[in-house]
Amino acid sequence: MIDLHTHTLFSDGELLPSELLRRAEVLGLRAVALADHADMSTLDHVVPRIVRACEENNRHRRIRAIPAIELTHVPPALIGRYVGEARRLGARIVVVHGESPVEPVEPGTNRAAIEAGADILSHPGLIADGDARMAAERGVSLEVSARKGHSLANGHVVAVARRTGARLVLNTDAHAPGDLIAEPFARTVALGAGMTPAEYEELRANMARLAGWEAPPGPCGLETRD
Repeated sequence: MIDLHTHTLFSDGELLPSELLRRAEVLGLRAVALADHADMSTLDHVVPRIVRACEENNRHRRIRAIPAIELTHVPPALIGRYVGEARRLGARIVVVHGESPVEPVEPGTNRAAIEAGADILSHPGLIADGDARMAAERGVSLEVSARKGHSLANGHVVAVARRTGARLVLNTDAHAPGDLIAEPFARTVALGAGMTPAEYEELRANMARLAGWEAPPGPCGLETRD
């Protein structure tokens, strides 16, 4: 299991980075991205601290911590600028908070995130085929979410990705200890959203690539590390 979208108390999560990583490690996860919410007011505060937490934990834990960020409710016209700024500050994975069906995200956010080349468009809601097709062309992954509310559009996201060739990821958007999941439940979320077992394995391979591995984790977790 790899999870590329989690939150710590650097935004609205409940856990320190180290505790989140330890709890994920105990569940059997092999890589976790710490992707706290940020906008232009907090980006330069959050990303360097997440980078430091990941570097320190990676020296002493088997689990791989990946510094990331989730640009959240940023005006679409500014998303491109701050995707670049997040990477300059050290974010390995840039997530953009998509047009979820349960939040008033500004229309045009999905398209702006894709045009900016974000790594992941999280919970993109009722994403249009044209936007998903652009995501496929630009290598932006669309998220299938295990989080309550955001998950309401999972079936639509899977169907659109199948029509357009867009890549998928599956993340928890964890904010609390109970939000973290092990691989068997992730499979349930994927199949429940309408994915085939083969599509789920393709999703896992895509997540492994984003995490820095060339192959997806086997039944006992990732076998090699950099």
